[in-house]
Amino acid sequence: MIDAIFSDPRLAALYDVFDGPRDDLDHYLDIVTEFDATRVLDIGCGTGSLALLAAARGVSVTGVDPASASLDVARGKPGADQVEWLHGDATCLPDMQVDLAVMTGNVAQVFLTDAAWSAALAGIRGALRPGGYLVFETRRPESRAWEGWRRDPAEVIRHVPAVGRVEHRRVVTRVDLPLVSFRHTYTFPDHTTMSSDSTLRFRDRAEVDDGLMQAGYTTLEVRQAPDRPGAEFVFIAERGH
Repeated sequence: MIDAIFSDPRLAALYDVFDGPRDDLDHYLDIVTEFDATRVLDIGCGTGSLALLAAARGVSVTGVDPASASLDVARGKPGADQVEWLHGDATCLPDMQVDLAVMTGNVAQVFLTDAAWSAALAGIRGALRPGGYLVFETRRPESRAWEGWRRDPAEVIRHVPAVGRVEHRRVVTRVDLPLVSFRHTYTFPDHTTMSSDSTLRFRDRAEVDDGLMQAGYTTLEVRQAPDRPGAEFVFIAERGH
């Protein structure tokens, strides 16, 4: 089931405002350039932030996401006609041969079971050309990000265009490692509230490496996330021939 924050039109329209500046995407754009990628697949593209930035640089981009409400937001942005948008996930991709596939933010952590993660890696592998690259980030379990979430300010307020003043709260609802669950609650100007529950899986480096190897990838490098040093792994893996 897709989290309401992505799949409900009223909540999807808030996502970019509360997510703030996406400085975390700069290093992905640098990686696209580093590997001379001209065809890129953005898995879990959401509201299209990375896909649109890459397309603006002349890259051929396909963005895929299972949440139609998020894709509707993406399709309404300037430059959206330069991106191919697909409603679906990594397991149902059409025939393609891209140079590089990316999963930004928490995308790699939404696959909660080994079977779901393996299926996603297999689907992505099928979309990569031989020797193509998969790049994604995942939070380091040892950094215990959920403890920081518990210390977040009790309330965040944003003024959303065409909506007005919206309040947001996030609370951690369960920690049962490797799974961590949390709830976003939004209060609208008319005092109605909407909530969205999410769960992420925290895999350690060895577990990710093993999953990649079993799916037919070779881990080339594991980097720091420049915007969150020490808190995340950034995996760069190559599809085997």
